[in-house]
This record gives sequence, C-alpha cells and structure tokens, in this order.
Amino acid sequence: MEKTGIVYECIRCGAKVPSAELELRGGEIKCTVCGYRVLKKIKPPVVKRVQAK
Repeated sequence: MEKTGIVYECIRCGAKVPSAELELRGGEIKCTVCGYRVLKKIKPPVVKRVQAK
C-alpha cells in the first residue's frame, strides 16, 4: 500500500494543496494558487462497516 501525504483544500478557491508542497515552501500554511491562509484537511473516503445485531 502506497502512503500518500495529507491533502488540504483551500476555502476560497477550492485548490487541492498536498502537505509535501507546503513543506517545500518553508512550512507556511498558504494556498499555492490564491495565497489564502485558511485550508481545511480533506478526509479520505473510508467506509466503516458496523455489524448489526
């Protein structure tokens, strides 16, 4: 299984920003497209199966 880094989404423009790209820019939390400083973490689509009793 290949491990992928955390991906963030810009609140303003909706661009996907990987955490590796943020580290390359000095660790600054900023959108690489529009420069907005509010990013939200995208949760992976994990399906949890719960057994019904």
